[in-house]
Amino acid sequence: MMAFVATVLGSFTTPMRIGTDPVSMLWLLPLVVSIAVVYKSTKVYRIDPWPFVKESAVLLGSIIVFIVVAAAILYGLTWIVTVQLPSLLDKSAF
Repeated sequence: MMAFVATVLGSFTTPMRIGTDPVSMLWLLPLVVSIAVVYKSTKVYRIDPWPFVKESAVLLGSIIVFIVVAAAILYGLTWIVTVQLPSLLDKSAF
């Protein structure tokens, strides 16, 4: 029993490897769906099926749009810092 507990606790010390390819990013969708449904279910007074699904879908879409916009901004910032900025700093002023 103690070996099992040590194994479980030891598994939390090494991070899980998650890739950054487009297929790995699809794993965000179940997380975003669960966040949208749980958040909406805590905010509405009464859960009617159609309005609840509609409001959850709107929240899901807004979260996904925010993630895409944030990723585009961060990608652009990374491109500027890693590609454009070094070439500007290499040029001599004289």
